Amino acid sequence: MNMKNFLIVCAIALIGLTATAQNKNARAVMDVDGVCGMCKVRIEKGAIKTKGVKSAVWDIESKQLSVIYDERKTDLATISQSVANVGHDTKEVKATDEAYNSVHPCCLYRDEKVQEDHKN
Repeated sequence: MNMKNFLIVCAIALIGLTATAQNKNARAVMDVDGVCGMCKVRIEKGAIKTKGVKSAVWDIESKQLSVIYDERKTDLATISQSVANVGHDTKEVKATDEAYNSVHPCCLYRDEKVQEDHKN
């Protein structure tokens, strides 16, 4: 094999490796609907129970869930679905009516009156 062919093979191999490399400590932020501390606990538990999620912190004010996860074990779509399964909407997945209605009455974030009550 001549030097030119060797370099081409090496370049292709490196491109392949970087394209398939997955981060075991990937970080992401996603919007999740909720209104209170009980929502925070539920959202974080829903996310952390997802295999591969190492950390999940939801901020009540910004409505953002910050996660650290292993891309080899899960992805953002799966994490979004896990959060929706416990009753909270994300931009990617809306909770089913059954899941939403299972949350505590003070956590019914789709209700404008509940939202107003939590602003005070």
